[in-house]
Amino acid sequence: MTPADDPEVKISNRDRVIFQDSGQTKGDLADYYASIAPLMLPFAAGRPVSLVRCPQGRAKKCFFQKHDTGGFGPQVHTVQIPEKSGQSDDYLYVEDAGGLLGCVQMGTIEFHGWQARADDVELPDRLVFDLDPDSGLGYAEVTRAAADIRDRLVADGLESFAMLSGGKGVHIVAPLSRGHSWDSHRDYAKGLADLVAEAEPDRFTATMSKAKREGRIFIDWLRNQRGNTSVLPYSARARAGAPVAAPVTWDELATAANAHPYSISDAARLIERAAGKDLAGWGIVEQALP
Repeated sequence: MTPADDPEVKISNRDRVIFQDSGQTKGDLADYYASIAPLMLPFAAGRPVSLVRCPQGRAKKCFFQKHDTGGFGPQVHTVQIPEKSGQSDDYLYVEDAGGLLGCVQMGTIEFHGWQARADDVELPDRLVFDLDPDSGLGYAEVTRAAADIRDRLVADGLESFAMLSGGKGVHIVAPLSRGHSWDSHRDYAKGLADLVAEAEPDRFTATMSKAKREGRIFIDWLRNQRGNTSVLPYSARARAGAPVAAPVTWDELATAANAHPYSISDAARLIERAAGKDLAGWGIVEQALP
Protein backbone atom coordinates (compact mmCIF):
# COMPACT_ATOMS: atom_id res chain seq x y z
CA MET A 1 0.00 0.00 0.00
CA THR A 2 1.13 3.59 -0.67
CA PRO A 3 -0.48 6.78 0.61
CA ALA A 4 -2.15 7.20 -2.77
CA ASP A 5 -4.00 3.93 -2.14
CA ASP A 6 -5.72 5.32 0.98
CA PRO A 7 -8.26 7.95 -0.06
CA GLU A 8 -8.86 8.92 3.57
CA VAL A 9 -5.28 10.14 4.18
CA LYS A 10 -3.71 12.74 1.94
CA ILE A 11 -0.02 13.41 2.46
CA SER A 12 0.67 17.05 1.63
CA ASN A 13 4.10 18.49 0.85
CA ARG A 14 5.48 15.09 -0.12
CA ASP A 15 8.64 16.70 -1.51
CA ARG A 16 9.54 18.46 1.74
CA VAL A 17 12.95 17.20 2.85
CA ILE A 18 12.66 15.80 6.37
CA PHE A 19 16.12 14.25 6.72
CA GLN A 20 18.36 17.01 5.46
CA ASP A 21 21.61 15.06 5.63
CA SER A 22 20.40 12.09 3.55
CA GLY A 23 17.68 13.81 1.54
CA GLN A 24 14.63 11.66 2.38
CA THR A 25 11.34 13.50 2.14
CA LYS A 26 8.00 13.49 3.89
CA GLY A 27 6.70 11.38 1.01
CA ASP A 28 9.50 8.85 1.50
CA LEU A 29 8.62 8.63 5.20
CA ALA A 30 4.92 8.18 4.44
CA ASP A 31 5.68 5.46 1.88
CA TYR A 32 7.88 3.68 4.43
CA TYR A 33 5.11 3.60 7.04
CA ALA A 34 2.52 2.53 4.48
CA SER A 35 4.75 -0.39 3.45
CA ILE A 36 5.88 -1.42 6.93
CA ALA A 37 2.44 -1.09 8.60
CA PRO A 38 1.65 -4.85 8.51
CA LEU A 39 4.85 -5.52 10.49
CA MET A 40 4.53 -2.57 12.84
CA LEU A 41 0.84 -2.67 13.75
CA PRO A 42 0.93 -5.87 15.84
CA PHE A 43 3.12 -3.89 18.26
CA ALA A 44 1.71 -0.39 17.76
CA ALA A 45 -2.05 -0.79 17.23
CA GLY A 46 -4.27 -0.12 20.21
CA ARG A 47 -1.39 1.13 22.37
CA PRO A 48 -1.24 4.71 23.69
CA VAL A 49 1.58 6.47 21.88
CA SER A 50 3.82 9.46 22.27
CA LEU A 51 4.86 10.97 18.96
CA VAL A 52 8.07 12.73 18.04
CA ARG A 53 6.88 15.42 15.67
CA CYS A 54 9.27 17.39 13.49
CA PRO A 55 6.98 19.45 11.22
CA GLN A 56 9.91 21.22 9.54
CA GLY A 57 12.24 18.22 9.47
CA ARG A 58 14.59 16.63 11.98
CA ALA A 59 17.11 19.49 11.80
CA LYS A 60 14.47 21.96 13.04
CA LYS A 61 12.40 21.96 16.21
CA CYS A 62 11.12 18.52 17.24
CA PHE A 63 8.89 17.75 20.22
CA PHE A 64 7.14 14.90 22.01
CA GLN A 65 3.36 14.81 21.96
CA LYS A 66 1.18 12.36 23.89
CA HIS A 67 -2.10 14.27 24.22
CA ASP A 68 -4.62 15.06 21.53
CA THR A 69 -4.53 18.69 20.42
CA GLY A 70 -6.78 18.23 17.41
CA GLY A 71 -6.00 18.17 13.72
CA PHE A 72 -4.96 14.53 13.39
CA GLY A 73 -8.05 13.40 11.53
CA PRO A 74 -10.45 10.51 12.20
CA GLN A 75 -7.83 7.77 11.67
CA VAL A 76 -6.03 8.80 14.89
CA HIS A 77 -7.99 7.87 18.01
CA THR A 78 -8.00 9.01 21.63
CA VAL A 79 -8.45 7.30 24.96
CA GLN A 80 -9.07 9.01 28.29
CA ILE A 81 -6.42 8.10 30.85
CA PRO A 82 -6.42 9.30 34.47
CA GLU A 83 -3.36 11.31 35.49
CA LYS A 84 -1.68 11.38 38.91
CA SER A 85 -3.57 14.58 39.61
CA GLY A 86 -6.85 12.70 39.37
CA GLN A 87 -7.80 14.47 36.17
CA SER A 88 -8.09 12.59 32.89
CA ASP A 89 -6.63 13.58 29.54
CA ASP A 90 -6.96 12.37 25.96
CA TYR A 91 -4.03 10.20 24.84
CA LEU A 92 -3.41 9.23 21.24
CA TYR A 93 -3.47 5.76 19.70
CA VAL A 94 -3.75 4.26 16.22
CA GLU A 95 -5.39 1.10 14.93
CA ASP A 96 -4.31 0.82 11.30
CA ALA A 97 -2.08 2.12 8.53
CA GLY A 98 -4.37 5.11 8.11
CA GLY A 99 -3.62 6.09 11.69
CA LEU A 100 0.14 5.88 11.14
CA LEU A 101 -0.17 8.01 8.01
CA GLY A 102 -2.45 10.49 9.74
CA CYS A 103 0.34 11.06 12.26
CA VAL A 104 2.96 11.37 9.50
CA GLN A 105 0.81 13.99 7.79
CA MET A 106 1.07 15.99 11.04
CA GLY A 107 4.86 15.85 11.00
CA THR A 108 5.42 12.68 13.04
CA ILE A 109 8.69 10.78 12.58
CA GLU A 110 8.83 8.54 15.67
CA PHE A 111 6.22 6.40 17.46
CA HIS A 112 6.79 5.48 21.12
CA GLY A 113 4.34 3.19 22.90
CA TRP A 114 3.13 2.50 26.43
CA GLN A 115 3.86 -0.92 27.91
CA ALA A 116 0.07 -1.42 28.06
CA ARG A 117 -2.86 -1.23 25.68
CA ALA A 118 -5.58 1.37 25.42
CA ASP A 119 -8.38 -1.05 26.28
CA ASP A 120 -6.98 -1.35 29.83
CA VAL A 121 -4.01 0.87 30.56
CA GLU A 122 -3.73 -0.49 34.12
CA LEU A 123 -2.56 -3.90 32.87
CA PRO A 124 1.03 -3.78 31.52
CA ASP A 125 1.89 -6.39 28.91
CA ARG A 126 5.60 -6.13 28.12
CA LEU A 127 8.93 -5.38 29.75
CA VAL A 128 11.44 -3.23 27.90
CA PHE A 129 15.05 -2.69 28.97
CA ASP A 130 16.95 -0.07 26.98
CA LEU A 131 20.73 -0.51 27.17
CA ASP A 132 22.20 2.98 26.82
CA PRO A 133 26.02 2.93 26.57
CA ASP A 134 28.42 5.67 27.57
CA SER A 135 29.80 7.36 24.47
CA GLY A 136 33.23 5.78 24.88
CA LEU A 137 32.03 2.18 24.73
CA GLY A 138 32.13 0.04 21.59
CA TYR A 139 28.98 -1.61 20.30
CA ALA A 140 30.34 -5.07 21.05
CA GLU A 141 30.09 -4.17 24.74
CA VAL A 142 26.42 -3.35 24.28
CA THR A 143 25.56 -6.58 22.47
CA ARG A 144 27.42 -8.63 25.08
CA ALA A 145 25.52 -6.81 27.82
CA ALA A 146 22.21 -7.57 26.09
CA ALA A 147 23.04 -11.27 26.05
CA ASP A 148 23.77 -11.10 29.78
CA ILE A 149 20.39 -9.46 30.49
CA ARG A 150 18.74 -12.11 28.36
CA ASP A 151 20.37 -14.81 30.50
CA ARG A 152 19.02 -13.15 33.64
CA LEU A 153 15.52 -13.18 32.18
CA VAL A 154 15.87 -16.82 31.14
CA ALA A 155 16.80 -17.67 34.72
CA ASP A 156 13.45 -16.16 35.74
CA GLY A 157 11.62 -18.15 33.08
CA LEU A 158 11.15 -15.29 30.61
CA GLU A 159 11.82 -15.37 26.89
CA SER A 160 12.98 -12.06 25.42
CA PHE A 161 13.71 -10.52 22.05
CA ALA A 162 16.35 -8.09 20.80
CA MET A 163 15.78 -4.89 18.85
CA LEU A 164 18.35 -2.49 17.41
CA SER A 165 17.08 0.86 18.63
CA GLY A 166 17.97 2.91 15.57
CA GLY A 167 19.96 5.12 17.94
CA LYS A 168 22.96 3.85 19.87
CA GLY A 169 21.61 1.06 22.08
CA VAL A 170 19.67 -2.17 22.23
CA HIS A 171 16.17 -2.82 23.48
CA ILE A 172 15.39 -6.12 25.18
CA VAL A 173 11.68 -6.85 24.97
CA ALA A 174 9.86 -9.46 27.05
CA PRO A 175 6.13 -9.73 26.19
CA LEU A 176 3.92 -10.61 29.16
CA SER A 177 0.43 -11.85 29.77
CA ARG A 178 -1.75 -9.23 31.39
CA GLY A 179 -2.91 -9.62 34.97
CA HIS A 180 -0.31 -7.97 37.19
CA SER A 181 -0.16 -4.38 38.47
CA TRP A 182 2.08 -1.51 37.46
CA ASP A 183 3.72 -1.66 40.89
CA SER A 184 4.71 -5.30 40.35
CA HIS A 185 5.83 -4.53 36.81
CA ARG A 186 8.02 -1.62 37.88
CA ASP A 187 9.44 -3.44 40.90
CA TYR A 188 10.49 -6.45 38.84
CA ALA A 189 12.17 -4.29 36.19
CA LYS A 190 14.00 -2.18 38.78
CA GLY A 191 14.99 -5.25 40.80
CA LEU A 192 16.53 -6.97 37.79
CA ALA A 193 18.42 -3.83 36.73
CA ASP A 194 19.71 -3.29 40.27
CA LEU A 195 20.78 -6.92 40.55
CA VAL A 196 22.80 -6.76 37.34
CA ALA A 197 24.37 -3.40 38.24
CA GLU A 198 25.33 -4.57 41.73
CA ALA A 199 26.86 -7.77 40.40
CA GLU A 200 29.06 -5.93 37.86
CA PRO A 201 29.32 -2.27 38.85
CA ASP A 202 32.25 -1.69 36.49
CA ARG A 203 30.05 -2.54 33.50
CA PHE A 204 26.55 -1.43 34.46
CA THR A 205 24.57 1.22 36.24
CA ALA A 206 20.83 1.27 36.97
CA THR A 207 20.93 5.00 37.80
CA MET A 208 19.98 7.66 35.28
CA SER A 209 22.68 10.08 36.47
CA LYS A 210 25.13 10.98 33.69
CA ALA A 211 27.96 10.98 36.21
CA LYS A 212 27.28 7.32 37.05
CA ARG A 213 27.38 6.27 33.38
CA GLU A 214 31.02 7.00 32.64
CA GLY A 215 32.48 3.86 31.09
CA ARG A 216 29.29 1.93 31.83
CA ILE A 217 26.01 0.86 30.27
CA PHE A 218 22.86 2.33 31.76
CA ILE A 219 20.14 -0.32 32.12
CA ASP A 220 17.12 1.90 31.54
CA TRP A 221 14.33 0.12 33.40
CA LEU A 222 12.33 3.36 33.84
CA ARG A 223 10.34 2.70 30.66
CA ASN A 224 8.42 0.09 32.67
CA GLN A 225 6.60 2.67 34.77
CA ARG A 226 2.99 3.68 34.14
CA GLY A 227 2.85 6.33 31.44
CA ASN A 228 6.43 5.90 30.24
CA THR A 229 7.09 4.79 26.67
CA SER A 230 9.69 3.15 24.45
CA VAL A 231 10.25 3.35 20.73
CA LEU A 232 8.08 0.87 18.84
CA PRO A 233 9.45 -1.82 16.51
CA TYR A 234 9.92 -0.51 12.97
CA SER A 235 9.48 3.12 14.00
CA ALA A 236 11.65 5.59 12.14
CA ARG A 237 14.00 7.71 14.25
CA ALA A 238 14.52 11.46 14.01
CA ARG A 239 18.25 10.97 13.52
CA ALA A 240 20.77 11.42 10.75
CA GLY A 241 20.23 8.96 7.91
CA ALA A 242 16.57 8.21 8.78
CA PRO A 243 17.31 4.99 10.72
CA VAL A 244 14.61 2.67 12.05
CA ALA A 245 14.21 0.48 15.12
CA ALA A 246 14.69 -3.06 13.81
CA PRO A 247 13.95 -6.43 15.41
CA VAL A 248 16.84 -8.88 15.12
CA THR A 249 17.60 -12.41 16.25
CA TRP A 250 19.99 -12.93 19.14
CA ASP A 251 22.53 -14.41 16.72
CA GLU A 252 22.31 -11.31 14.52
CA LEU A 253 22.68 -9.07 17.54
CA ALA A 254 25.91 -10.81 18.54
CA THR A 255 27.57 -9.67 15.30
CA ALA A 256 25.86 -6.28 14.90
CA ALA A 257 28.24 -3.38 14.25
CA ASN A 258 25.85 -0.65 15.36
CA ALA A 259 22.24 0.07 16.33
CA HIS A 260 21.17 1.61 13.03
CA PRO A 261 21.90 -0.60 10.01
CA TYR A 262 18.43 -0.05 8.48
CA SER A 263 16.72 3.14 7.33
CA ILE A 264 13.36 4.14 5.89
CA SER A 265 14.81 3.29 2.49
CA ASP A 266 14.98 -0.39 3.53
CA ALA A 267 11.28 -1.26 3.81
CA ALA A 268 11.57 -4.04 1.23
CA ARG A 269 14.57 -5.59 3.04
CA LEU A 270 12.79 -5.42 6.39
CA ILE A 271 9.66 -7.04 4.96
CA GLU A 272 11.73 -9.81 3.36
CA ARG A 273 13.58 -10.40 6.64
CA ALA A 274 10.36 -10.62 8.62
CA ALA A 275 9.01 -13.23 6.21
CA GLY A 276 11.95 -15.53 6.94
CA LYS A 277 11.93 -18.27 9.54
CA ASP A 278 14.56 -16.65 11.76
CA LEU A 279 12.31 -13.77 12.82
CA ALA A 280 9.09 -15.80 12.85
CA GLY A 281 7.27 -15.14 16.10
CA TRP A 282 9.50 -12.23 17.10
CA GLY A 283 7.98 -10.42 20.06
CA ILE A 284 5.10 -12.86 20.50
CA VAL A 285 4.96 -15.24 23.44
CA GLU A 286 2.56 -15.99 26.30
CA GLN A 287 4.29 -15.74 29.66
CA ALA A 288 3.53 -14.31 33.07
CA LEU A 289 5.58 -11.91 35.15
CA PRO A 290 7.58 -14.02 37.63
